[in-house]
Amino acid sequence: MEGLVFLNALVTRLLFVLHSVVGVWRVTEVKKEPRYWLLALLNLLLLLETVLTLKFKRGRGYKWFSPTIFLYLISIVPSLWLLEVHHGTQHCPVQSGEMSQNSSSKEVYNQTLISRKQIHGAEDLIESARVFVTNLSAVCEKAWTLGLHQTFLLLLIIGRWLLPIGGEITRDQLSELLLMFVGTAADILEFTSETLDIESVRTKPSLVYAILSLWTWSMLQFPLDLAVQHLACSSSGTTRGFVSLFFCKYSADLWNIGISVFIQDGPFLVLRLILMIYFNVTSQMLVFFAAKNFLVVVLHLYRLVVLALGARASLKHQSESSKGERRCQGQPSDSRLSPGAWQGELKEGLAVPLQTLPASSVESHSTT
Repeated sequence: MEGLVFLNALVTRLLFVLHSVVGVWRVTEVKKEPRYWLLALLNLLLLLETVLTLKFKRGRGYKWFSPTIFLYLISIVPSLWLLEVHHGTQHCPVQSGEMSQNSSSKEVYNQTLISRKQIHGAEDLIESARVFVTNLSAVCEKAWTLGLHQTFLLLLIIGRWLLPIGGEITRDQLSELLLMFVGTAADILEFTSETLDIESVRTKPSLVYAILSLWTWSMLQFPLDLAVQHLACSSSGTTRGFVSLFFCKYSADLWNIGISVFIQDGPFLVLRLILMIYFNVTSQMLVFFAAKNFLVVVLHLYRLVVLALGARASLKHQSESSKGERRCQGQPSDSRLSPGAWQGELKEGLAVPLQTLPASSVESHSTT
């Protein structure tokens, strides 16, 4: 079991490093400057975290936070920023002649590979790798950028699945977290592809930087496991007041609402409204996704009100039950009287005033 944990931890981090290196390679190909290879040094942080995790945590994860995912974001996000900022100079072949020329060149490469495989054998492996890299370089640069965005989000989900979980999170919570990540990744990809593809947005660098900043801000929710973590409620915590009970009982729901309102749907809605109102950028998809963000925010606020009412009702029920217990504790638990008290009550009961007795009984009593 420990060997499988070590293998999953190493394979996941290796996938992250390879994807980050591919992103740096694309930046150097687009910028035509070898100095951008220095971005690959950011992977040293991930390698250092791998060594520390394998040594002190035996490959297991941490509670509430994944440093592996966070360091992967640090290593890949700068490359995607540079590719998106450089997006204006990226052109794709649209003429049929260029596409047919590319397809014919690929066929020539394939025929050359087959002939060399029959003649040279093992030496063809190096040549096939060179041809494969050449074919990859011939792919449209815009398609490369979109492909890196898509594989980046997929690797975040698959990597979080493969990473060994710590003792504080269960597999049920992990499955719930992965399902949330799938929906979140789809919304984020829609946000970047839908807004950055607008031509009037691309011509304004300030808007591009604002969109990329919000995209980076939304990525910070992936290293967090707070949306499925429930705080342990102690007996003293439930009797201190409404706020303590509210955060203790609905901690995971509150984190989920806060992440959606302040990290994803809320900022996305604000930016889309700014594009439509201030910059007069309108499109059918922009209006649709703005309405979707608005509905998500409103539904989360509605759920927040429902949770608050539930916590208040629970607190009221606890206060009423505690008052009932106090009343029961104030009454004597044993109804039996002591001998002295019993005799006193007996004497008081026998001492009947003479005025209340009938006259015949009084006379008989006097004669006797």
